[in-house]
Amino acid sequence: MSTPTPYNPDLPWYKQLSSYHWFVFFVASAAWCFDCLDQQLFILARDNAVKALSPGMDTLAQGKLSGWAMSVFVAGWATGGLIFGAVGDRIGRAKTLALTVLIYSLFTGLSSFATDMTQFMIYRALTGLGVGGVFGLAVALVADALPEFARPKALGLLQALSAIGNVTAGLCAMAVSGVDPAVSWKYLFWIGSVPAFLCIFIMLRLKEPEKWQAAKAASREVGGKAMGSYASLFGEARWRGPAILGMLLCVAAVVGLWGVGFFSNKLVAPAIAKALAAENLSPAEIAQGKQWWAAANLIVMNIGAFFGMITFSKAAHRFGRKPVFATAFIAALASTVFFYQCFDSTDDIWMSLIMGFCQLALFAGFAIYLPELFPTRLRSTGVSFCYNVGRFIAASGPVTLGQLQAYLGAKAVAALPATADAVARADAELVAFRNAACYLSGVFLLGLIALAFLPETKGRPLPED
Repeated sequence: MSTPTPYNPDLPWYKQLSSYHWFVFFVASAAWCFDCLDQQLFILARDNAVKALSPGMDTLAQGKLSGWAMSVFVAGWATGGLIFGAVGDRIGRAKTLALTVLIYSLFTGLSSFATDMTQFMIYRALTGLGVGGVFGLAVALVADALPEFARPKALGLLQALSAIGNVTAGLCAMAVSGVDPAVSWKYLFWIGSVPAFLCIFIMLRLKEPEKWQAAKAASREVGGKAMGSYASLFGEARWRGPAILGMLLCVAAVVGLWGVGFFSNKLVAPAIAKALAAENLSPAEIAQGKQWWAAANLIVMNIGAFFGMITFSKAAHRFGRKPVFATAFIAALASTVFFYQCFDSTDDIWMSLIMGFCQLALFAGFAIYLPELFPTRLRSTGVSFCYNVGRFIAASGPVTLGQLQAYLGAKAVAALPATADAVARADAELVAFRNAACYLSGVFLLGLIALAFLPETKGRPLPED
């Protein structure tokens, strides 16, 4: 193996990396950034796609289908994380990362050609397979390839840069806001297919980290421990506890974000529509305004996310992982309840920034903390398990939100007087959605429970057998 890169405390960490270190960081960050672009394009295109592929259904039925589409995608994501995390430990991070990028790019493009909901659901599930593999692979690649002194800061920055993909998705949605919603969703999925070209660069230049090569060689020796083995991950108490507790830590944030946070557009759109209607705009102008402001909401949320993730990284480096996680979970809960109860018009768009700051700050913690719980031979497997298997549980979040909204909405509408008009019923259903989101955001408290049993890793080297 090569000599470890010496650390000079008088220089910033980023000035002490070689050109190849930066190349690895760029490829891993780009793969994750495009992955996030794909996720957000789906969020922005989902409702219009469901409407186009399920004509004749009422709004509540389409809302349930939208929730199921999200759940199918998230379940595919979880499955892909389980599969490709282990594959990455066994055959290499670089090869597997290229494969996952190719999968999610290909099936994102194919999603635009779906002619019914069945096809759409299949393509989204297959897209999820590729999407799910990227995070664990990208994090393990950077953790193993960069010097120890740069690892936590680089991983926090990698996660923060994912906000660029999210913001880009919002800008793309703004660009097509004037296009007929029945076809604009197709354009967004075509944009999501572009990252396939990244695979060429991954395959041509990216090498497997020396740490991984050494662990692979050791596994071939007599008595060597298996690479990417779930039997080993759960068969050894040293790794089993962090895997289960780390998974619960991620479940809290993933359900909160994907089951509640990323459904903020379902509040923003009708609230904005109501505000625009009060300005006596035409139905076409209101529809365009709704799409524009939904994209603006996503952009503002992810600007907040960028600063939240940078802040978490700096705070975790100074104060430790656990106290910062605890603060972030409480802030995520408070900001989510505040947003869903108080957002009412375009003047309130700043609330999206606060919620994005608090909710997505947690994900910088996962990039930093999860690799510190597992050895090289299980790093991709362990990180992917924690970050992705919880998505099987998280997949129920959108469905639960949809069902809870439908139940509370039906109850609220039934309580209205018989003379209530369509506007009153719509207002009652919107209040029901606000309350459903607030109830479900209580999942952030699960993170505090899991955190109590996990170790503090600040200042410790990456663990090995």
